[in-house]
Amino acid sequence: MSSTPQHDVDHALAYPEPPASPLWHRHGAPKPRPLTPDQQQRNRELLDLAQRTTRTPRPTETLAKAS
Repeated sequence: MSSTPQHDVDHALAYPEPPASPLWHRHGAPKPRPLTPDQQQRNRELLDLAQRTTRTPRPTETLAKAS
């Protein structure tokens, strides 16, 4: 028996997810083209730059005036 009380269990998590809709499958759709080595390198550089850069949050006053 588990130590979790029965009323704390989320019953929605007790069942597996239903299968994806058949409409989600794109039969006959063309496959995306693979990225060129230059594009891959550019993506790596942009990702590295984005991970190093800190974003400054907008001041609260600006958000209040915008709405």
